Amino acid sequence: MVSGRADADGAAPAPGRPAVTADDLTEFLAIRPRLFGIAYRMLASVTEAEDVVQDAWLRWQGTDRRKVDNPAAFLTTTTTRLAVNAAGSARARRERYVGPWLPEPVDTSADPTLGAERAEALDAAVLLLLERLTPTERAAYVLREAFDYSHREIAGVLDTTEANARQLVSRARRHLATRRTAPASRAERRRLVETFVAAARDGDLARLERLLAEDVVARSDGGGRVPAARKDVSGPARVTNLLDNVWRKYWRASTFRIVEANGEPALLVADADGRPEAVVALDATDRRISQLLIMVNPDKLQGFAG
Repeated sequence: MVSGRADADGAAPAPGRPAVTADDLTEFLAIRPRLFGIAYRMLASVTEAEDVVQDAWLRWQGTDRRKVDNPAAFLTTTTTRLAVNAAGSARARRERYVGPWLPEPVDTSADPTLGAERAEALDAAVLLLLERLTPTERAAYVLREAFDYSHREIAGVLDTTEANARQLVSRARRHLATRRTAPASRAERRRLVETFVAAARDGDLARLERLLAEDVVARSDGGGRVPAARKDVSGPARVTNLLDNVWRKYWRASTFRIVEANGEPALLVADADGRPEAVVALDATDRRISQLLIMVNPDKLQGFAG
């Protein structure tokens, strides 16, 4: 019997496979939220994650399911390996990306299952850091921290030894620990976002600047589709000046409201017709904003439309 192992290289399905039944579909749909959660955390793109999950569904259809005694394990393994492969291709594409690249934000109030099990590796700032890992390190970290897989289970999914799975998770943890200080609590982030939104509505630049840490960095993702800063902007004065310019030039008639993006409170900027113009995620430590991730690429704002 097949316990959960899967070929991620696109091997042809076994001949004589049975037709897909209602039970087969039910089993797939039951695990689908987890599959999307893994793929999204691996790729930080809704479209790319959906493509991976669709590929996993095709593999499920093309497998002799009579030989699969653990559909959830099989589908998780298949999805993770597909995502590992896709992550390598995505990294090459992002090297050609116009301007800074940011993870595509997800409206987790509309899709609560994305963070239903554990919210780890969902925060936009963490996803950005995970981009620096190898695909297998990222997969090991996601499975361990977001879905509480044991090192033995991770080894099975990634077709490696348990000792190597431990090393993969450990390297990923060390990378995050050295590049990010302890984040503020959700309540503190909410307070900062509320204060940020109020200052934005009032055009109170002095109040905005007081919210920013000395080493604050703002990164804007326009993807070449709309005007955006092509380099990171650092320091309270420069970040405040950037925000002032953006508001005066582009957001003067916009509305501002708080939404839930990637499990955390964020600022949604919308035009007079309610179309999203930006999602601004704030990373915060020690009662100050340490990073602003400003998503203005319209291709990545579809999840907040309407």
